[in-house]
Amino acid sequence: MQKKRGKPDYCLLAAVLFLTAFGLITLYSTSAYNGEVRFGDSAYYFKKQLFATCLGLASMYLVAQLDYHLLWQAAVPVYLVSLALSGAVLLVGDTYNGSRRWLSLGPLSFQPAEYAKLAVILLLARVVSGRKNSRGPGMILAVMGAILPIVALVGTNNLSTAVIILGIAVIMIFISNPRYLPFIWLGLAGSGFVALFLGMEQYRLERLAVWRDPESYDKGFQTIQGLYAIGSGGMFGKGLGNSMQKLGFVPEAQNDMIFSVICEELGLVGAVLLLLVFGFMLWRFMVTAIRAADLFGSLLVSGIMGHIAIQVILNVAVVTNSIPNTGITLPFISYGGTSVLFLLSEMGLALSVSRWQKENFSIY
Repeated sequence: MQKKRGKPDYCLLAAVLFLTAFGLITLYSTSAYNGEVRFGDSAYYFKKQLFATCLGLASMYLVAQLDYHLLWQAAVPVYLVSLALSGAVLLVGDTYNGSRRWLSLGPLSFQPAEYAKLAVILLLARVVSGRKNSRGPGMILAVMGAILPIVALVGTNNLSTAVIILGIAVIMIFISNPRYLPFIWLGLAGSGFVALFLGMEQYRLERLAVWRDPESYDKGFQTIQGLYAIGSGGMFGKGLGNSMQKLGFVPEAQNDMIFSVICEELGLVGAVLLLLVFGFMLWRFMVTAIRAADLFGSLLVSGIMGHIAIQVILNVAVVTNSIPNTGITLPFISYGGTSVLFLLSEMGLALSVSRWQKENFSIY
């Protein structure tokens, strides 16, 4: 039986609101110099992010009020729209910093790849929960067949997002089919896919070379300056707003390198505390998924949990030069209106699932 909880998970909501507020404060601190130099307005990036955040919070509230079961029917149309938008990017998309990832609608622009992540989570939750046999190889083939079109479209210009989508799919498959052997083959196939896409463009192979020896390449400048920022922050940092590396030394510091500025201004302690908040959020996702009223709800939250976990891990790994630069942003913190809008929409979906639980099911 299903029982409507009536109230969302307030612990999860508190984590979301904290990260959102922290992200706005950090973004203003990090982007003020670039905003003043480029646009004559130190709050330029902050105001754009604040606008997107307000839209995202409104979306989160509305989605949280919905019965998530209604999204079962919407999953396929939402996914088809994501395919159309991703295809449109290849034809009429806007190019920025050498990458064609944006679509413009009048004065507004957005990244369809961010929408694709949410669309994939909805689709896979329906595909997996709708199959009577969720443990056979047929289910794995069905899932991979469903997402390969969007992975191919997105991966053409945005390999990092394609990797995230594949990671979300693997996590959702594993949750519904917790056997290890199929994932060995799946891992080999995924490695071959990534190797193929790396070889298709010279700049992707160049990133591997820059990662191995950043001091020998001009493009390694951002990585080196980011590491300087991390090292100079020490244990407790220089204080909020006192970063030196954000003053033109770390290019586009407000984007995927913002974690390095957090380390410089708040130190190791501040960075660890931020990661602990992310960890707390992931724990609440896990609790919500475990006590969800049905498999569809559990998979929705599991997909969202996988999305956040993968993106945080990859961003921190890039900033610390543990893996090659992939251009992945830090959720809720990095600059990006489309990202924060759809992230908060995902949070609304998770809160909607948290309003339903199994009858007589108890967990903290």
